[in-house]
Amino acid sequence: MFVDRVQIEIHGGRGGNGCSSFRRERYLPRGGPDGGDGGHGGSVIIVASAGINDLGALAQRKLWKAERGKHGQGSNRHGRSGPDLTIEVPAGTVIVDAKHDLVMRDMSTTGDQLVAARGGKGGKGNVGFKSSTNRTPREWTPGDGGESKRIILELKSIADVGLIGKPNAGKSTMLSRLSHARPEIAAYPFTTKHPHLGRVQVDMDRSFVMADIPGLIEGAHEGVGLGHEFLRHIQRSGVLVHLVEPFPMDGTDAFENYHSIRQEIVLYDPELETRPEIIAITKAELPEAADLHAEFSDRVESTPLLVSAVTGQGLRDLVNAICQQLHTAN
Repeated sequence: MFVDRVQIEIHGGRGGNGCSSFRRERYLPRGGPDGGDGGHGGSVIIVASAGINDLGALAQRKLWKAERGKHGQGSNRHGRSGPDLTIEVPAGTVIVDAKHDLVMRDMSTTGDQLVAARGGKGGKGNVGFKSSTNRTPREWTPGDGGESKRIILELKSIADVGLIGKPNAGKSTMLSRLSHARPEIAAYPFTTKHPHLGRVQVDMDRSFVMADIPGLIEGAHEGVGLGHEFLRHIQRSGVLVHLVEPFPMDGTDAFENYHSIRQEIVLYDPELETRPEIIAITKAELPEAADLHAEFSDRVESTPLLVSAVTGQGLRDLVNAICQQLHTAN
């Protein structure tokens, strides 16, 4: 099961206590203090790692706690520090402090890491309190507690191009035709339950990553259906390819569907209004496709493309248009 949002609780390890001890050896009646310090507690570290596609590994474990430090001992023996606890997540994961609703870190690149919950410091042994006026200190301090937080991990797919549109607009078919990705394809709406990524190889030196974003419906920006789960993946896409079906199965108007999706995207994130967009009329083999292409040409500012993932018509033009937009954006 694809998981792109989890909430977990993390605890840094508690520091070990300091030790109050005095040296006791034959012929050394005043050996002095020798209590060691406690070890530091381990920290919880989140790392963006390659080879991880979702947050499924974290979904079944709600509490992540690093080990505490060991206590100090006599003979100036310091306690061992607790090892850090590492949580691996895919690149593109956003870490949010659930209590304050603040973004702690956007793990956009493989190798990014965040110390999400620091371990507590170890306590001081009595040897640390020795001075010229206090030759026999009995003071010691306990270890500090580690940080505790409840965090939300949200995965936003990282793709150069995002395929958007109503359910059954042909997004999965388009992705499978242009790349080696094999998403589930069927003749009913909502076949795609989570984003699929595929790499489109343009030539020897050029390629880009394309994401098949599940179909959006009216009210998605308010969470209707799986709106928020779908929309968050659009935010990462540098270019949006809006696929418009010429003959919707539900009998709705194709042009109104286009504006409905645009509205949902902008209401979710106003910055997406200025995101480069390519309009592609799909299923060019249908008679209605040419008429819809002419209508869009008259009613929108950009020039729409007429494509077919079945016959291959217009796919080269689509890839070239995407490359041009990506080049302009960079």
